Amino acid sequence: MRFSVYQESHIGGRKTNQDRMGYSYTRDALLLVLADGMGGHIQGEMAASITMQTMGSLFQQQAEPYVKKPERFLEDAFLAAHREIHRYRAVNDLPETPRTTVVACIIQHNTAVWAHCGDSRLYWMRQGQILARTRDHSRIETLIAQGKVRASERDTHPERNKLFNCLGAPNLPIVEISRRASLQAGDVLLLCSDGLWSILPDHVLAEQLHMNTIVRAVPELIGSATKIAGKQSDNVTALAMMWESNDDLHGIPTTITTNTLPVGSVTTTIQAPLYADLEGAEVYNEDEIERAIDEIRAAVEKSSKITSK
Repeated sequence: MRFSVYQESHIGGRKTNQDRMGYSYTRDALLLVLADGMGGHIQGEMAASITMQTMGSLFQQQAEPYVKKPERFLEDAFLAAHREIHRYRAVNDLPETPRTTVVACIIQHNTAVWAHCGDSRLYWMRQGQILARTRDHSRIETLIAQGKVRASERDTHPERNKLFNCLGAPNLPIVEISRRASLQAGDVLLLCSDGLWSILPDHVLAEQLHMNTIVRAVPELIGSATKIAGKQSDNVTALAMMWESNDDLHGIPTTITTNTLPVGSVTTTIQAPLYADLEGAEVYNEDEIERAIDEIRAAVEKSSKITSK
């Protein structure tokens, strides 16, 4: 694999930064993850950190050197992170469970597949055009899909910040998984928190990432978003990856080539667990996973439980 990757986060006008992002890769697989701890609940930053650590640990265990079933991995990893967050609440006797949104992507064999819960987004871009982006699990997106609200009201509607899906809630998370996307050289994947996309329009994100390298575009986008939002700025976080052709022997200075990595090795920016490892954690068996998936699919249809972010 050949790709360049860049990540950056800014605290904005908040007292703490509850966003987390990171990536891990082997010879044949790349995992990108971004989580946005929910400030309306206690210790959102811990929910985001636990999510990162859980997914990073599972990737290291299962990417040998690639993930056999990436869609299943993402679904199972989100459920495992959700369960770990609840375990953290129980161990620490917290009055409520911390919560977080999350978006993650696995890239291998020139193919990307992603999943999300909440309103942390992924954009797939090519030549300045957005080929796909995740649909927020929010009240406003549900109203738009039902034809009750015009799409032009997306940024001004009073219920635009209400979410019906996250990790850490009492109900199981709804894990929405994309179709597989075939990547071409120059394609860009952008994962970002709502502190970025709620301030800058989609076309601005696409244009900047087309006109500049990700190493230059990401800091400029984050700087623009925090400046426009001013003292009211949310945490602003972005993780971008540009795919490159194996035939291009030159690339850009920040290009990562994984072909020379030793078999079995994993490179990661995701920090090791702060509170526990996963060996003592309860895991879903096959029947529990199937029941969870059925409940998730039913929840997609209902989308009835709303929580404010």
